Amino acid sequence: MSLTDDYLAAATTRGPKPSAIRAAVAPQLDATGYMGRCLSRPAFLEAEEYHQLAGDLDLLHSALTRIPERLFGGDLGAFALAVGLTQEQADAVVRGRGTAPSRFARADMYKDGDGFHLLEINMGSTAGGVDNPILNKAMLELPFIAEFVEQHGLDYTETMEEVVRTILTEAKVPTGVRPTMAIADFPDSYPDLERQLHKIGAMLAPMGIDALPCPVDALEYKDEKVWLGDRPIDIVFRLFMIEDLLKPGAVAMLEPVLQASERGHVAIFTPLDAELYGSKGCLALLSDEAYRDRYSADELAALDRILPWTRMVRRGQVTVDGRKTDLLEYAVAAREELVLKPTSLHGGDGVLLGWRTDADTWAAGLDAAMDQPWVLQRRVHPVPETFPTDDGEEEWLLTWGAFLVSHGLGGFWVRGSQELDGGIVNIATGATAGCCFFRTS
Repeated sequence: MSLTDDYLAAATTRGPKPSAIRAAVAPQLDATGYMGRCLSRPAFLEAEEYHQLAGDLDLLHSALTRIPERLFGGDLGAFALAVGLTQEQADAVVRGRGTAPSRFARADMYKDGDGFHLLEINMGSTAGGVDNPILNKAMLELPFIAEFVEQHGLDYTETMEEVVRTILTEAKVPTGVRPTMAIADFPDSYPDLERQLHKIGAMLAPMGIDALPCPVDALEYKDEKVWLGDRPIDIVFRLFMIEDLLKPGAVAMLEPVLQASERGHVAIFTPLDAELYGSKGCLALLSDEAYRDRYSADELAALDRILPWTRMVRRGQVTVDGRKTDLLEYAVAAREELVLKPTSLHGGDGVLLGWRTDADTWAAGLDAAMDQPWVLQRRVHPVPETFPTDDGEEEWLLTWGAFLVSHGLGGFWVRGSQELDGGIVNIATGATAGCCFFRTS
């Protein structure tokens, strides 16, 4: 039996009602990424699954972050344009690049009978859900769950602590120094996150960072320092996204931070080039058979396991399952097995699901996307999981968000939906999140 089977069997005979579990943990989920609600049980991972995923994501990161040198002769600007950024975005990315690609990312995946399959990878500090251990801790206050976790030798990762370790490493903070960090978002989105950001700031304080949430236009660059009011800032934690650079006046608003970073007067976590590696256009490059000779055997094996067929929407021939075919003809014929996605938007914006789209709308979407920054990706058919209810059970489809940090796998942000055919899973539009316990041996 699996860990999930064991849990369901135990919960049926002696576990608390799901409504009681939710009521017990709800007070701790206010002003968090959980938005006050959660799934009725934890998700579970066996040791073999955990270690396979950790290895595959490490190799995926290696393959992604070496695309510029392997395919573009090290030209980051050319790479940025190739995956769909505008010239203005590409210029900002080149100016705001880090000394090395960040290790901080969240890979969002579905899981079927063969394992995990990647939907997208959110590279960089804009990846939400780092406060996920709040629910692990709240669940462990329930004796039934605490006993199950101990009996089966399960663990969870303190994602926030791993993020802090990654920040201090990548920002090159000297040992023993307590940095001051501005958690900066764009002025139009900052008010919606302000309460949550102050709560995260309070969580970071005992971990060795003074974190000050603010809109990015509150930062000032003078006297060779970035300032927030009268506080000098050592690190700018970037919450603004690469699509924000398209807003009127955005690049000018960021100019003080970009200048300070270029001159070594502030560290940005994560630098703007991190989101470049999270472009879905990168997944199309990794998936394309034309470039398989650029990667090691280990990288190719990991990509074959975890990455669905993905291509930029371009006129001409593509390879599908070893055969050459016209991309548009294939996209029309295989509509119910494909997803159409913009390369650099987040939160499901612009995504068109072929199996939920009529033929005419799909054709129009393909026409609009052709030779633009869009990708086609093969549909993944995840296996739903069973969750208890007060009077029975129900099926949920899980999206697994696995964090990559400086020291490997950094925890999980699990989100559930009851749209079992694989709709867009987004907490802001009604999905429900959960936590994960796993076995490592």
